[in-house]
Amino acid sequence: MFAPIAVYFIIFAYIPMAGIVMAFQSYSVKGGIFGSEWVGLDNFSYFFQSGKAWLVTRNTILYNVAFLACYTFFSIVAAIVISEIRLKWFKKLSQTLMFLPYFISWVTVSAFVYNFLNYEYGIVNRMLAYFNVEALDIYSTTWYWYLILPFLYVWKWVGYGSVLYLAAIVGIDQEIYEAATIDGASKFQKITKITLPLLKPTMIILLLLGLGRIMRGEFDMFYQLIGNNGLLMDTTDIIDTLAFRSLMGTADFGMASSVGFYQSVLTLIIILGANWLVRRYDKDQALF
Repeated sequence: MFAPIAVYFIIFAYIPMAGIVMAFQSYSVKGGIFGSEWVGLDNFSYFFQSGKAWLVTRNTILYNVAFLACYTFFSIVAAIVISEIRLKWFKKLSQTLMFLPYFISWVTVSAFVYNFLNYEYGIVNRMLAYFNVEALDIYSTTWYWYLILPFLYVWKWVGYGSVLYLAAIVGIDQEIYEAATIDGASKFQKITKITLPLLKPTMIILLLLGLGRIMRGEFDMFYQLIGNNGLLMDTTDIIDTLAFRSLMGTADFGMASSVGFYQSVLTLIIILGANWLVRRYDKDQALF
C-alpha cells in the first residue's frame, strides 16, 4: 500500500529537489543545470539587497497566520454547529453549501470579486450610490484587503476544514455525551467540556500540517485577486508572487530558485520549531 505513495513522492517531490542547484547558478537554457555558470550566493544577495526580502516574508507569515487562525476557528465552529443539527436534510444541505466554494477556482472567484468591488460599475458601489453613499475605491485602498483576503480564504476552505473536524466529532464515544446528559450537563457544557477537549489532538495535527504550508501563501488567490496592481503590491506581495514575477518578468531562473529555496528553508525551520514546542507540551501529539 505504501509503494504508490512512495513512488509519487520520489517522482514529484524528491527528484525535482535537484533543481535547487539553480539557486546557486546564473542559469541559462543553453547551459542547463550542468553547464550554467556557478555564482555561489549572488542570487541570494540580489534578493536580500532588493529590499523585498523582509517585505514578502512579513506579508507571507502574517497573512498565513491570519488564514490559519481564522480557518481553524471557523472550521471547528462550523463542525460543532453541523453536528448539533438534527434534521438530516438540513444537515446535508448545509454541508453541501459550505463545501461548494472548495471546488470553485480562484480565477472564477476573482472575476466575481472584481464585478462586486469594481469602483466604476461594481455591485457594491451601485448599491451605495442608490443610498447616496460615496463609492469605495477598494482596488486602490490597501486596508480593505486585510479583511477581504482572510474572508475569502475562510469562505473557500471552511467547508473542507469542517468535514475534517466533523469526522473527529462523529468518532467521539456517544456514551460520554449520554453520561453527561444523565448528570444534567447543558448542551454548551457538553461542547466545552467534552467536544472541544477531545478535538485537541485533531486540531494540533491540522495546525502542524497548516504550519507546513505557512510559507506557501495561496499563490492562486493572491495572484488572481491582486494581479500586478502596483497600489496594493507592498501590502499583498508574498514570496510566491515575487518568485513568479521574477521568473515571468525577467526570466531569471536563478533568482526565482533562490527565493524558492529561501522559502523552503523557512518552512523547515517553522515545522521543526512548532513540532519541538508540541513535544514539550504533549509528547504524544507531536508529529515526530
